[in-house]
Amino acid sequence: MEEKVKISILNEYYGNLLTRKQCEFINDYYNNDLSLSEIAENNNITRQAVRDIIKKGEKKLFEYEEKLMFMKKTTNQEKRIEKAIKELTKIQKETTNKQIASKLENIKKEINNLV
Repeated sequence: MEEKVKISILNEYYGNLLTRKQCEFINDYYNNDLSLSEIAENNNITRQAVRDIIKKGEKKLFEYEEKLMFMKKTTNQEKRIEKAIKELTKIQKETTNKQIASKLENIKKEINNLV
């Protein structure tokens, strides 16, 4: 996974555990595509201060993920769900019984709603 995407996702999971400025600056930088200079100008601070705040926030995000592993668990769960849906689709295509095919379709819909 690309580093920028990873940090953006981690900020979604753990952003509330950061300082308000760390969360806000990371969001502006990674999601709103603002430059360090733009963020600095908007907040009347130096570009270097913005960079330091973002770097400290990133470090915290990775520390939280290392300990709590929400992103890893979610990614693994999504992979397992995809695999289950593929298996259900395979069984559904191989069956000739319309009732079973219909029930399998309902199960697939319910699984998709979990994601």
